[in-house]
Amino acid sequence: MRAGRELSLAGLVAYALPAIPFAALTLPLYIVVPSYYAEGLGLPLAAVGNALLAVRLIDALADPAVGVVADRWRPSFGRRRLWFAAAMPPTAIAAWMIFTPERGDGIGYLLLWGAALSIAWTAALVPYNAWGAELSTSYAGRSRIAAWRESAALVGTLIALSLQAIIPPTLGGGQAEVLASYAVFVGIGLPLLAIGTLTLTPEPVDASRRRLSFRDGLAAMKANTAFVRLLVAFFINGFANGLPATLFLFFVSERLAAPDLAGPFLVAYFAAGVLGVPFWLWLARRTSKHRAWCLAMLLASAVFILAPLLGPGDVVLFGLVCLVTGAAVGADLALPPSIQADVIDVDTAASGEQRSGLYLAAWGLATKLALAAAVGLAFPVLAAAGFDPAAGLREPLGLTTLAWLYGGLPVALKLMAVWLMWKFPLDEASQKELRARIEAAA
Repeated sequence: MRAGRELSLAGLVAYALPAIPFAALTLPLYIVVPSYYAEGLGLPLAAVGNALLAVRLIDALADPAVGVVADRWRPSFGRRRLWFAAAMPPTAIAAWMIFTPERGDGIGYLLLWGAALSIAWTAALVPYNAWGAELSTSYAGRSRIAAWRESAALVGTLIALSLQAIIPPTLGGGQAEVLASYAVFVGIGLPLLAIGTLTLTPEPVDASRRRLSFRDGLAAMKANTAFVRLLVAFFINGFANGLPATLFLFFVSERLAAPDLAGPFLVAYFAAGVLGVPFWLWLARRTSKHRAWCLAMLLASAVFILAPLLGPGDVVLFGLVCLVTGAAVGADLALPPSIQADVIDVDTAASGEQRSGLYLAAWGLATKLALAAAVGLAFPVLAAAGFDPAAGLREPLGLTTLAWLYGGLPVALKLMAVWLMWKFPLDEASQKELRARIEAAA
C-alpha cells in the first residue's frame, strides 16, 4: 500500500472481519471455560485457577516477544501478513481443543491447550493490530480503521452472548454445547475470514530507514513521552472498565436482585457501543481524538456514579446506565488505538525505525495487566468486607463495598485518565508534521 493512500472499503471490511471471531474467543475463555472445567469435568477449582493463572503469565510474556519478532523479520510476503497467516491455523486448532474437552481430560490438558491458544492468539493479534495501525497515515483515516475493527469486535461479543443465551433453551444443552458452538464459530470462522483479509487487505508501507538494537529501542520508547502518557491513561481507564466487568454478575444478582436480567443488560451495553461509534468519530473530527475520548469518559462517569446508589428493583434505571455507558465505550474502543498509531509516528520520526508491533504488544500487555489488577483488587477487598457468595457471606458492608467498587472507584479512575489526556500534545496538525518528516526521511 503506497504512503498517503487510504484503504478502500473492501480492504477495510476485509481487515475488520476477523475481529468478530477474535472477540468471540474472549467471553468463553474468561467466563465459561473456568466454570465448565471445574463443574462440568469435575476438576478441582483451585487447580483450574492455578492452571489459568499460569496461562495468563505465559500470555504476558508472549506479547513483547511477538512484538519484537514481528517487527524484526521482513519477508517478501509481508511482515504483518505472514505472521497473521501463520498464526491462524494454531489459533483455530487450539480454540477447538480447549472448547471441546472430553471426560477424563485433566489439568494438564487445560494447561497445554490454554497455553497453546494464548501464544497463538497473541501471535495473531499483535501483527493484526500493528497492521491496522500502519494501514493509514492520516489522522482521521486511522480512526476509521480502528472504528471498523472495534465495531466488528463488539459484534463478535454480541454473537458470543447470543450463543450462550439461545443454545440452552432451544437445543436443551448446557455449557458443553455452548462451548462446542464457540469451537465451531471460532475454529471455522476465523480461518475463513482471515483468508479474505490476506487477499483483500494490502501490506502497509514500512517507513523504517534503520534498525535499532533492543536496548536502543527500549530507550526510544521511554523517551516517547506521548506514548508513555497515553499508555498510563489507557491502563487507568482499562482498570476502571475492568472493575465493573469483573463485578457485573455479582452486582446484578446481589445488589439489584435481578440475575435473570444479566444477559439482556450485557446485550444492551454492547449494542449501544456499536451504535455509539459513528458519533464519537464525528466528534473526533470536530474536536480531536483525545478530546472526544475525554468527553466520552466524562459522560460515562456522570452516569455511572449513579450505579452505587441503585438497589433491588432499580432495573430500569440500571438499564439506562448500561445504554449510556455502552455508547461511551464505543469511544474507549475506537479512539485510543487510533491515538496509539499517532504516537508510533513520534517514535518512527525520532528513531528511524517503524516498530508498530512492539508498541502494540505493550498496548496488549497493558490491557491484560489492567484486567488482572481489577481482579486482584476487587476479590480480596470484597472478602475482607464480608462479601463471598460461595461461602454464604453477604454482610451489609460487603454489599456496600461491592456497589462502590463497581460504580464509585471506576469513576475516580476515569477522571484521572481525563486529567492525563485532556491536554495531550498530539492533534491533527502535529500528526501531519510528523508524517511529513517520516516520509521526507524515507
